Amino acid sequence: MSDGYLGNEKLKRVGVELSYTEEQVKEIIKCTEDPVYFIRNYVKIVNVDKGLVPFDMWSFQEKMVQDFHENRFSICKMPRQVGKTTTTVGYMLWCVLFQADYTIGILANKGQLAQEILSRLQKAYEYLPIWLQQGVIVWNKRNIELENGSKIYAYATSAAGVRGGTYNLIFLDEFAFVPHNMATEFFTSTYPVISSGQTSKVIIVSTPNGLNLFYKMWTDAIEKRSTYKPIEVHWSMVPGRDVKWKEETIRNTSEEQFRQEFETEFIGSSATLVSGAKLRSLAFHNPLSSEEGLDIYEQPQKGHLYICTVDCAEGVEQDYSSINVIDVSEVPYRQVAKYRNNKLPLLFFPTVIYSLATRYNESFVLIETNNIGQQVVDIMHYELEYENIYKLDHHHIKGQTISGGFKRSSNFGIRTTKTVKKIGCANLKTLIENDKLIINDFDTIAELNTFVRIRDSYAAEEGNHDDLVMGLVLFGWLSAQSRFKDETNIDIRRVLLEENSLLAEEDLAPVGIIDDGRKEEVIVDSGDVWTERGYFTSNL
Repeated sequence: MSDGYLGNEKLKRVGVELSYTEEQVKEIIKCTEDPVYFIRNYVKIVNVDKGLVPFDMWSFQEKMVQDFHENRFSICKMPRQVGKTTTTVGYMLWCVLFQADYTIGILANKGQLAQEILSRLQKAYEYLPIWLQQGVIVWNKRNIELENGSKIYAYATSAAGVRGGTYNLIFLDEFAFVPHNMATEFFTSTYPVISSGQTSKVIIVSTPNGLNLFYKMWTDAIEKRSTYKPIEVHWSMVPGRDVKWKEETIRNTSEEQFRQEFETEFIGSSATLVSGAKLRSLAFHNPLSSEEGLDIYEQPQKGHLYICTVDCAEGVEQDYSSINVIDVSEVPYRQVAKYRNNKLPLLFFPTVIYSLATRYNESFVLIETNNIGQQVVDIMHYELEYENIYKLDHHHIKGQTISGGFKRSSNFGIRTTKTVKKIGCANLKTLIENDKLIINDFDTIAELNTFVRIRDSYAAEEGNHDDLVMGLVLFGWLSAQSRFKDETNIDIRRVLLEENSLLAEEDLAPVGIIDDGRKEEVIVDSGDVWTERGYFTSNL
């Protein structure tokens, strides 16, 4: 009978007994003790030009393996074509060969890609000397099982893929390309389980792809807000890559593509409301507490004035219902809490608003009423009897303004009209770019990075959300209202204009005014003259 698995002479069959030479025993011991030694001497890879060749590791690849081995949690930000997946495959191969009952989960943004990684490992396994192999029990495109009890599975990155299993190592490949909802679900539901052991490992490897969960986890690792070991490789560390190679690559791609894929910069979307330079400088913080969509960044303080802006959704796991809590006691204003949930039934949302607004010193609440928001307003006012809901007057010429009384033309809540959105966007841009509004929340910053110009307005890029940003747009509109100035004793426009005049004196460009070649659109609202580039007060 053949010693091979199912006729494959390259694979050792279960139950085959071998006689080892003294030299082989020594090599097995060396390999067991040193994964770098094993990979360098026994792992073979398929080279595009040369075919099957020994894996001649570069120095940074050896350092990667050492870091994987010495740390439970590793996150790697790497350029394309630096052998990051091959290096990880070599380490995983060592893990299942020289450790009994060791289970690995390979996850990628698509199941097919995970299977491709598994096939690389299988190819490397087939070309190992038989005396280094374990007997094969299961061998297919989705999983393998070895005689020593070790197993490897390939899945798409999702909670369903690894739920219920016990894993010694989870490998997440190109994690930045996993859809945001899937990545978030994985880390909130499954990750705590698989990482709860004392020795289990998680290895995350990716090229950047915008400001998403991978960006957050990398930033947390760099700033030591997590226990992940950050591992970074620059394109120049690869032999043969020099300035000439860089110039040629840019000519064949683009400057922006090179910056993201080879310089490994985290680049947001183009044509964002807030400038890209400013977005890259925004620093998120870990919340003081986080539970069921509510993140608290600052506890309420006695004597402080807060405002809640509310964007309503139906709670059917599509758009999110969201609340931004903003401290307006002084400039800069600060985002101190946020709520975001797409599973909460509509009838329960008013209770969440009520609880949060009450907690923050009976804060004023501005609720968007375009769709189902009117039901939320009605429950807040008539059933919960919350008093500090903003009421708006509706003028034929001026549009909506904050009401100070109970006129027939007044209604609770705000309709997000084209005018409201234009003014809110212009003011929000000015507030953030001039450091007059501090954003603490990662989800909010991520939405700002995909809140882009679409035709004559701004909205989320396809596949993204803008619920939190739209709450900030409402705040941008609100901060220009006379009633807001009376309540806060802060005229934000006067503050900005005064700073603007100082900048002009220093021969700097006026804040918030950018000449992009487009014709200015003028809007008259509440006695103010607005343009798409910003605003200025007028006595018209």
